[in-house]
Amino acid sequence: MKRKLVFILISVIFFSGCKKILSPADENIRDLSEIYNDAAFAEGLLLNGYVRLPGGNYAFTEVATDDAVSNDPSNTYRLMATGKWSSLSNPMEQWTSSFAAIQYLNLILSETDKVTWATTGQYTKEMFNDRTKGEAYGLRALFMYNLLQAHTGWVGGSLLGVPILTVPQDSKSDFRVPRNTFEECIQQIYKDLDLAEQYLPLDFENITSASQVPAKYAGKTTIADYNRVFGAYNRQRMTARIVKGIRTKASLLAASPAFKGGTTVTWTKAADDAAAVLNLNGGLSGIAGNGHVWYAGSNASEINGLSAGLNPREMLWRRNVSDANSLEKDNYPPTLYGNGRVNPTQNLVDAFPMANGYPINDPNSGYNPGNPNAGRDPRLGLYVVVNGSKEGSKGSIIYTKKGSTDDGLNAIPTSTRTGYYMRKLLREDVSVDPANSNTQKHYVPYIRYTELYLAYAEAANEAWGPDGKGSHNYSAREVIEAIRSRAGITQPDNFLASISSTEDMRKLIHNERRLELCFEGFRFWDLRRWKESLTEPAKGVTINPDGSSVVSPVETRLYNDYMLFGPLPDSEVQKWGLIQNAGW
Repeated sequence: MKRKLVFILISVIFFSGCKKILSPADENIRDLSEIYNDAAFAEGLLLNGYVRLPGGNYAFTEVATDDAVSNDPSNTYRLMATGKWSSLSNPMEQWTSSFAAIQYLNLILSETDKVTWATTGQYTKEMFNDRTKGEAYGLRALFMYNLLQAHTGWVGGSLLGVPILTVPQDSKSDFRVPRNTFEECIQQIYKDLDLAEQYLPLDFENITSASQVPAKYAGKTTIADYNRVFGAYNRQRMTARIVKGIRTKASLLAASPAFKGGTTVTWTKAADDAAAVLNLNGGLSGIAGNGHVWYAGSNASEINGLSAGLNPREMLWRRNVSDANSLEKDNYPPTLYGNGRVNPTQNLVDAFPMANGYPINDPNSGYNPGNPNAGRDPRLGLYVVVNGSKEGSKGSIIYTKKGSTDDGLNAIPTSTRTGYYMRKLLREDVSVDPANSNTQKHYVPYIRYTELYLAYAEAANEAWGPDGKGSHNYSAREVIEAIRSRAGITQPDNFLASISSTEDMRKLIHNERRLELCFEGFRFWDLRRWKESLTEPAKGVTINPDGSSVVSPVETRLYNDYMLFGPLPDSEVQKWGLIQNAGW
């Protein structure tokens, strides 16, 4: 899919500069009206939305939290967490890219009815037009979500979002548009998502019978023409199913404690929106058995089908597959020729329970401080490299104890600072040995189903308690039970069974989200929307040559209370007179 998008964009750029063929206007700039008879040029406006989606690579914003540190002194999230976050220097900024994407999407939405999308095929032009509108509305909603997550803030007792722009701006526009309220922005997201669902199919799949043609196109098109527009060739573009996932993310954000008092969105709506997409996935039975494992076991065979636009069962929406080894180069330990960049903290390691489900500080856990990694939740070994772990294509043993090898604590600049290395997201059949390196297929998800199941559990618990189901067939407890059982927690899960209050279930759900989604860019945003502390020091462990160990702070977290909400870019405030969020 990505290759197709890139090819079209290259074609647009090439032809827009080809004087002999297209006779461009003065200064070699094509006039917007030329899109009316050039569908590829017109689609370039839409594709500008896709190519601006964040997430082409993992950002590892966990380095700005209590989950990880980096051994790179210039890492922007490390600098941010240690006191250099400002409206002039903001690695979390979404303003520039998101509003650029929204401008392109507004352009195509304003002009798409005039475009000759197809010259052949019964009703094909109209179907292409519908698809374009649906994709543009869905993308615009997603970019608004990204803006709200990064730039919402309280100002004088009002929760403000960003300016709502639904028409393209030009040289005659008034750029001094004030910020809308958060509530107005979230309702705009819902409006766009509702419109997107009206235009898009649930999935892009080929049909084989005229009876499968949706009612709005019945009798107006052929099977072949329908498949040309809405068939499997278009997988990984925006669909109604993906729209439902975006609505879930938006509702969870809005219902969270940080936004209380600034919106009408409730936990019940958040739970209902999550259930709308989960029910299409089979409810509890839709939880992928290998959804917590990356590039191992049955997941490896699934990757072979991804070039056709197919998804592993765990993935709702993802970026394209590419052959690479950059993640491994960045994060393998030094003895595997890596740079060991992302170092999980002791804080995160301690968040993994024992295999019996009990937290390590619970008297029933059986945790042994003298052998801290024994009998732990299997996810610890899947996601984190601990002292004595095996890693890499040859199963090399990694020693992180002080004075052992270059993998040891602070041995060289690319060694771990915490006593741990990251394992999750890495393909261990990759070698980055300069004498014998190779690449393997990798992909980055936009939305995983596990994220959505955890969103439902969180919202359902807040709305109806641990065992309430609303109008659905499963409770927060049942979702968490299924996820923990998949992870390898001993069944029956007596710790989960002992939880009876909303408050205790909330703590467990927050922790499960921390574990399941670690290193995928959620922790920073979750702490802020939960209004939980950002200042917990990042800790590590020093394992001495004699085997004794000491846990101590590695890096302080210098955040102020107002930083639960991020800043607007100072340049935008100065240029357009926007009201900055409190404290910035």
